[in-house]
Order: sequence, then structure tokens, then C-alpha cells
Amino acid sequence: MGKNQYVVHRNGKWAVKGENNSKATVIVETQKEAIKIAQEIAKNQMSELRVQGRDGKFRMCNSYGNDPCPPKDNK
Repeated sequence: MGKNQYVVHRNGKWAVKGENNSKATVIVETQKEAIKIAQEIAKNQMSELRVQGRDGKFRMCNSYGNDPCPPKDNK
């Protein structure tokens, strides 16, 4: 399993940052663009994606790896 990926708001832009990295992988203008980039990285590394809102709180989380607690669908 690779590093978890974070989309964070930074100085009016959006950054994709690997867990425990001191520098951002990429900084882009829109959150949508940052999420797309971070999703691809998380899928390739079989890790988790966490997205921060403008208020600083994490608003979304997706696991692309081996999830120890997968959701149980009743469909």
C-alpha cells in the first residue's frame, strides 16, 4: 500500500500532497482538478484519498486499496 493522498486548500489554490511529504506533489487552480490527480495517484498506489474543504475539515474520503472495513451493501 502506498502513501495516502490529500487534497488541501493552500493560498487560494488546491494542492495534492502525499502523506508525510513536506512538499506538494502538484498545485492547481481548482479542487476538481486536484481530486482527479489525487484519485489517479491513490488508485495506482492502492491507497486512500482524503479531500479537505475550504473550511479546513475533511469532507470526503475514498479507499482504493485493501480496505479492512469495506462497506456492506444490502442490495
